[in-house]
Amino acid sequence: MKHLLAATLLLLPGFAFAQPNFETPKAVTIDKAVLAELVLKTAELQKAVDAIPASVPVGVRNDVVIYLKAADWIVRHGEFFSKDSPKQTLAVIEAGVARARAAAKGQAPWRDVRGKAVIRAYASAVDGSLQPYSVLVPEGFEKVRRIDVVLHGRDQTLTESRFIVGKEAAKGGSKTDHVVIEVYGRGNNAYRWAGEQDVFEALANFRTEAAPTVRDVSEWPVILRGFSMGGAGTWHLGLQHPSAFAAISPGAGFTTTHGYIKGLPKLPDYQERCLHIYDAVDYAENAFDVPIVAYSGGNDPQKAAADNIENALKGFKEPLRFTHIVAPGLEHKQPPEWLAKIEAEFQKYLAAGPQAYPNRVRFVTYTLRYPTCSWVVLEGLERHYDRALVDAQAKGAEGFDVKTINVTRLRLTRAKELGNVPVKVVIDGQAVDAVSGGAAVAFEKTAGKWAAAKANVVLRKSPGLQGPIDDVFHTPFRVVGPTGKGWSEATDRLAKSSLARFGREWDKYFRGLLPTGETQQHSALLFGDPGSNPAIKAVLPKLPIQWTAEKLVVNGVEYDAATHLPVLIYPHPNVPEKYLILNSGHTFHEAELKGTNAQLYPRLGDWAVIKPKPTKDDPAAAEVVAAGIFDENWQFAKE
Repeated sequence: MKHLLAATLLLLPGFAFAQPNFETPKAVTIDKAVLAELVLKTAELQKAVDAIPASVPVGVRNDVVIYLKAADWIVRHGEFFSKDSPKQTLAVIEAGVARARAAAKGQAPWRDVRGKAVIRAYASAVDGSLQPYSVLVPEGFEKVRRIDVVLHGRDQTLTESRFIVGKEAAKGGSKTDHVVIEVYGRGNNAYRWAGEQDVFEALANFRTEAAPTVRDVSEWPVILRGFSMGGAGTWHLGLQHPSAFAAISPGAGFTTTHGYIKGLPKLPDYQERCLHIYDAVDYAENAFDVPIVAYSGGNDPQKAAADNIENALKGFKEPLRFTHIVAPGLEHKQPPEWLAKIEAEFQKYLAAGPQAYPNRVRFVTYTLRYPTCSWVVLEGLERHYDRALVDAQAKGAEGFDVKTINVTRLRLTRAKELGNVPVKVVIDGQAVDAVSGGAAVAFEKTAGKWAAAKANVVLRKSPGLQGPIDDVFHTPFRVVGPTGKGWSEATDRLAKSSLARFGREWDKYFRGLLPTGETQQHSALLFGDPGSNPAIKAVLPKLPIQWTAEKLVVNGVEYDAATHLPVLIYPHPNVPEKYLILNSGHTFHEAELKGTNAQLYPRLGDWAVIKPKPTKDDPAAAEVVAAGIFDENWQFAKE
């Protein structure tokens, strides 16, 4: 590890604590005539979109329709934060009309632009919403072999329209020698939850839809970088997915919850444990697997983000490729000359070329949401949110030598050149019988003994199906609301108010509309009770709770069903690879979404019992009576 200086280079429980002011600026008043013009021009854009033939590829159509969404969203939410906002929005509409007319002729000229950032879009698998990103394909693309994914910082005035116009107005002529993708990330969420998925969806869309067809970019090395909020996102994404990136460069940001949120008291156990999901400092040891070029202003309080990682690695004895560039005297800034120093460090790390199959993987995780590093996949833990470690060495034809902590099941992929030759495997000092078969081999630990894994027939937490409630927003989901009368007026009102609040918050802060209707391809978010929602009634016998009009039994405790409502996440009984959620959207709400992104952590774990406590301003307010995290078999944990 080295440094470079200038000379070298609820009533869901809430808390009152001082935070930076992230209040959205007051919108400016728009003249009625201007607003009418915006509505008229938006209608013209809609007409132009409607004229695009069905034969036009979906990806091209998405690149057009994102301009329509930008115009619609800024008007609907009244997000005109400067006197220039209406003029900028009209420019977005005009650009959208030009794209629509080109698409109607079977053309997509924006896809051939070089040396200038242009807007692309994709339909998110999470909720079906269109999300924008920008991509700069450099001149001389034929010589390029690198993609940089850039995460923006926090901007309280950021909208789809502002994001688009910023790229449309940017001058061309960039001399970069690599592709640059800038992610919208649904606004300001530090690339958590659906915002996290957007990073990977934007990259995947470029690779499959938007990249020039003359070259295959699927194996190009990817560098992840960002500053401020983008630095926070780079820290957690880079350390949680170390084999996805050739290098990462986080600038400033934050890497802990406690310490960054000033005055945050010790939280209930089910919340404290879930902080391990996004506290990047907990994944610091994964710096073993990915080169890091961190940047901080010497006088920037957010220098603590990199300092935290370095402190966590002080006793770490393994080799690292870690540089912390500190700009003396600078506050919260990242000037171009310091970006050049970062690039110089990248070149040192990238000179050796990508290592497709490293001989050793040493990977730490706290959740099966993040199970993978190169040829190692964790498929079972002894206890979620405790540190899990796999230290695995590939010895070619001699097989694997693996050491684990807090792991019950894992999968190893052999190097291609080994084919299906049987290999020897030693796990935690135990020799496992020679294994043959496909390229990937799985193992499980039972009563302390490792053996070749059998087909999984037991309900257990597994990658992408491990909770907590908020985890569903990494996945494609649909919402099913109540259609009849609930058993209790109080809980019925709470369920309906919670759904309405979820819809408003998703629309405004995650930039999408709630998709509805249960399907086999989506996780299901069900609101109501068995009396008001037939979908809940159908699955109730297979859930780990008892629920009638008179009583609710959760974790062995009986509650009055007239005044208590269950909230939980659970494998869907009819589609076990998907989630089922009862009576919840995100477990944090508007107050947290307006504040520091570090507050976007789970509030309820895997399950809760809540009691209506409506107020004049918040009909969805509720008291948390009980909450917790299921064990590894999706059962109530024995304390």
